[in-house]
Amino acid sequence: MSGTDVTVPARRTMDKPRIPVVPGFAQRPAGAGRGRAAARTTSPKAAGKALRLAVPRARHSRLDLPSDRPDAVRAVEESNRGRVPALTPIRVGRMAATPFAFLRGSAGLMAHDLTGTPVTGVGAQLCGDAHAANFGLYGDARGNLVIDLNDFDETVFGPWEWDLKRLATSLVLAGREAGADEETCRRGAYDTVGAYRRTMRLLARLPALDAWNAIADEELVSHTDARDLLGTLERVSAKARNNTSARFAARSTADSGDDGRCFVDAPPVLRRVSDAEAAAVAAGLAGYLETVSEDRVPLLARYAIHDVAFRVVGTGSVGTRSYVVLLLDHRGEPLVLQVKEARPSALSPHLPAVGFDVPAVGHEGRRVVLGQKRMQVVSDILLGWAEVDGRPYQVRQFRNRKGSVDPGALAADEVDDYGRMTGALLARAHAHSADPRLLAGYCGKNDELDEAVAEFAVTYADRTEADHTELVRAVGAGRIAAESGV
Repeated sequence: MSGTDVTVPARRTMDKPRIPVVPGFAQRPAGAGRGRAAARTTSPKAAGKALRLAVPRARHSRLDLPSDRPDAVRAVEESNRGRVPALTPIRVGRMAATPFAFLRGSAGLMAHDLTGTPVTGVGAQLCGDAHAANFGLYGDARGNLVIDLNDFDETVFGPWEWDLKRLATSLVLAGREAGADEETCRRGAYDTVGAYRRTMRLLARLPALDAWNAIADEELVSHTDARDLLGTLERVSAKARNNTSARFAARSTADSGDDGRCFVDAPPVLRRVSDAEAAAVAAGLAGYLETVSEDRVPLLARYAIHDVAFRVVGTGSVGTRSYVVLLLDHRGEPLVLQVKEARPSALSPHLPAVGFDVPAVGHEGRRVVLGQKRMQVVSDILLGWAEVDGRPYQVRQFRNRKGSVDPGALAADEVDDYGRMTGALLARAHAHSADPRLLAGYCGKNDELDEAVAEFAVTYADRTEADHTELVRAVGAGRIAAESGV
């Protein structure tokens, strides 16, 4: 080694990280490199446990309705503002069908009521309408079926408790509609929360990437002990595989005589639109191409737009402007897109009351699409947004092998299974935007939260039944117009 200069690098101390904090990434934990004990003192799990002192879990059983609560009819009338007037009687008729249907159409009213309930201040990307009928099957890019939340019209960043309480309440109402006894209904809510809590604890223990993609479909039933639901899921899956654009187009279109096809009127659900209206929707899809993932643009370029129709959808969504667009490829094979009006989230006006700011959205369709992508593990590859005649819309595939369980038709021994499955899926969705370690620390190991939210769910289900009765009476008295059976 003689004659050779060797430079020995200075030894780096553990107090001075070689790489500085990079914006957008997590900071190094306090005490990193000095032993795990120091890092644990400021862990998210410990912070979650500390929240129990400020907001005891048992307190979530409470329901203190705000003094300015509107009656059921006024709440429905307010939520109808801005919708297509001719369609609002259909919406009212669907909401008047059952208490569970009323809950489905009253996300804004429940958000108003939830402002009087405890929140921890921990935020997550919310579905905003996480009732039991808004979970379902759909196809991924390869045609495989996945199950997840599947409606994001009301999505917004807010208190995680709101989604969980809405889901638990819906299990009580769905169980009652299915004819289950009261203990089975309460147990469905209790098991929903328990599955949410246990899944959050599981996700908190996993490496971050594994937690992000956790609970694969083949593991979901065993993870949630939902074996009684297997037969129902198999039947829904078989039906979903045939629920495609091609099948819808075959039933809803006819030969147009010009080497193409066109929609056939099926009032009041499906109707053709004027040439001017169709042209406006088609023009809006030019802007949609700028929002869809760039690698999908060459795929869409292989399709030509052939026709546009107006189609009534959903329960809460009835009255919003919603179109189906028929596209055909070079072989005449169809692809149907849904272009659905995106209204402001019904939760947004109520978030400031519980300490959550409502950021400027810019485009409501963008809010819906980004919220969906933040919550799902796998999303529709053709999601995007558009503007038609100055109104914001979301765009997605229509009939993309979609299938859903009817919660109101479940057998009594399936109610708690369905609650556990949906509770687990909701936890996974929330864990994409909220640290699962923080929520797991708050939710804890015992069933204190499960009992509290189940009690709330039964109480709020009773309140919903009273609201539904009030709406039915108003319809009977002619105070509000309703069209049933549509």
